[in-house]
Amino acid sequence: MKKIFYIFFLLLGSTLFSEAATRGDVNIIEASENIRYLSQKIVKDYLFLYKHPDKVLVKNELKKILDMLNNDFRIIATTTKDTDTKDILEFLAYSKDQIEQIFAEKPDKEKAALMLDYSETLLEGADSIAAAHKYEFSREEKMIMVTKKMEYLFERVTKYYMALHVGFDNTTNKEQMEKAMIGIEESLLEISLYDYPKEIKGIQKNIDKSWRANRIFFSKSENLFIPKLMFTSIDYLENITMQLALYHSKNQ
Repeated sequence: MKKIFYIFFLLLGSTLFSEAATRGDVNIIEASENIRYLSQKIVKDYLFLYKHPDKVLVKNELKKILDMLNNDFRIIATTTKDTDTKDILEFLAYSKDQIEQIFAEKPDKEKAALMLDYSETLLEGADSIAAAHKYEFSREEKMIMVTKKMEYLFERVTKYYMALHVGFDNTTNKEQMEKAMIGIEESLLEISLYDYPKEIKGIQKNIDKSWRANRIFFSKSENLFIPKLMFTSIDYLENITMQLALYHSKNQ
């Protein structure tokens, strides 16, 4: 839950956004980034619940994620004046209501398939909303966005890792998992090109090293399925990636 609150408050409490952007655009972009992350996490966790329906802690976490989505939707709804954004948000709110209905029932394969679809709906909607309120980022803002993208991709690759092993082993999901892995590699390259001070350089190298170790297990996912270990490992990766985001926020 720590990471979920972090995503929303990291940028909210900083002055990292350029004066050219309106405060409303900043709030909306923050909320859309949070939705992107949550769109992947909520399904990743649901797929785990599908295989382990007795896990009460997972159920509670899913409810908290819904609350976070509600808050992000509220921020966008009360801030935007863009008609297209309002239309997209209305559809996302409907999708969120459908997800809430799924949570009220016993997990099964049909509902898991619906959750995979809804996660992509939330993601596409968040991308469209962010695009409607975009502005030119500064160098540090761009680096923060790289770290946020990495956190989202860590959840996305783990989502498809779960999907492939709970009954959705198809070409599309395999391709999406591979694309997420490629996206992480591209982001790692971007941060490797940034001139960090020595102490932060160590964090950057630790992220790279940890991902290399995790990538082996994702690459061998057809023969090796260790969800609890991978969840813990991805949480660790996200936590140390946050440290880079905080550095760029303070460096603004």
